[in-house]
Amino acid sequence: MLKLSRHRYIFMTISLILLLTAYMTGCSRESSQNDNVKFVGDPVNLIYYTIGEPDKDLQLVNDKINEIMARKIGVTITYIKVGWQEYEDRLNTLISSGSSFDIAFAPNYANTAMRGSWLRLDDYLTSLGKDLYDNVDPTFWQGVRMNDGGIYGVPTNKELAVRDYWMYPASIVEKYNIDITKYNTLESLNPLLRMIQQKEPSYIPMELDRDSHNFFALYGYEYIVNNKVPLMVKSLDPSAQVVNIFETKEARQVLDTLRSYYKDGFINMDAALREPGGLKRGAKVFWKSSGGGPVPDTSWSKDRGYKVVSYPVTPTVVTTESVRGGIMAVNANTKHPIECIKFLNLLNTDPEIRNLFNYGIEGVHYTLDEQGQAALIPSKDNHGDLIPDAPASYTGVQYTQGNWFILKTMGGDNPDPLDKWDQFRNYNAEVIKSTMLGFTPDLSKLTAQPDNIEMIWKKYYPSLMTGSVDVDTILSKFNEELKQAGIDEVRKEVQKQLDAWRGVKR
Repeated sequence: MLKLSRHRYIFMTISLILLLTAYMTGCSRESSQNDNVKFVGDPVNLIYYTIGEPDKDLQLVNDKINEIMARKIGVTITYIKVGWQEYEDRLNTLISSGSSFDIAFAPNYANTAMRGSWLRLDDYLTSLGKDLYDNVDPTFWQGVRMNDGGIYGVPTNKELAVRDYWMYPASIVEKYNIDITKYNTLESLNPLLRMIQQKEPSYIPMELDRDSHNFFALYGYEYIVNNKVPLMVKSLDPSAQVVNIFETKEARQVLDTLRSYYKDGFINMDAALREPGGLKRGAKVFWKSSGGGPVPDTSWSKDRGYKVVSYPVTPTVVTTESVRGGIMAVNANTKHPIECIKFLNLLNTDPEIRNLFNYGIEGVHYTLDEQGQAALIPSKDNHGDLIPDAPASYTGVQYTQGNWFILKTMGGDNPDPLDKWDQFRNYNAEVIKSTMLGFTPDLSKLTAQPDNIEMIWKKYYPSLMTGSVDVDTILSKFNEELKQAGIDEVRKEVQKQLDAWRGVKR
């Protein structure tokens, strides 16, 4: 009896210690919300890669982020930005070489997840990251879940459906009393572009770049692998077949229209060579396309340097591509999974940190106006004079870095509406889900074909989709070389997997 009592006593003592430890840990976690509470010990540093041009004040902002995060969660980061054109190659190199990093923006989320590059997050999202999970719209989690049922990345909580908008300078629209709602097909733009060419010769009637635009979305198509493998399916048709889009009559119509516009001088002559995002601020462009959510005009007006108005030309359909557009993922080989989740949780729930990542330091990079909106501080020279069109000393890439709904809205010229985030919530509540939302084709048995197809895509797509070459001559060559690269094999495999997935979904 004495021996049994001693065991019971030891068990009760250990249980009490564990209970007190859990209680104290809980108190510490709650107290960490208070800025006056400091974590004891050295913080854990995480290496974080993301896309964007390295800013002049990146280190200054990094230091401020670390000062706050060390105090709140005992974590700091090494904040590394890699330029827009180099990022994907750099990330692939980091992954394939086994380089040490912890968190990264994952533009090719599905492929890298299937290769085992990212940490599965499901268990963390029901415990340490539950606040993060609860702050993100459930449709995003549906869209990022992979075929094995796992979640391997944290999506940016923003608009669910990315619609195509056609934007125009407000001054020209007002000058000629243009009803922009009448123009929602490529063909309908013809008389409008011709008028601009004749009456406003200082304006480029239509601006395109080498990545061009998904004009096929006008016909209800979405990409099913990625936009460099031209296999598409109609989003709202539950029995639609996978097609090579460049073998369809819709594609031929798009290409013929673009070719006629190029020959008529409506499209910028360097379109096939122009880098995405290569349009200079202040450049006089009449028509331009971009993807976005509700109330996009304010941010686009700031980017363009003059007021623009826009009109959506595609429906509010949530696709797998749209919900996977801004994912942060944790390296499967990280030595600090707990700290990674703490960081992602804070970034998606803490307004102080989220606004710091997006706008920089208050009083240095922006001020708050009387409405509580963020007004960016323009660059100045050593004499305090404004530097026209100077790059900002710090700019966050908003779609890559967490929850938008805790961001301050933008003030200054062309301010955001004060109810911007309410408008986003209402927009998200009314979207239509694609019949293929969450479907991810597994091409691991066809490893060579997608790479070969992408090489052919790079060879022909920029010139075809900007009207720069003769369609009769080039389209047949494009399709023939796509076949040689294996697009039919990929299409058949994707169709087989989609049929099986649809059967399970039913």
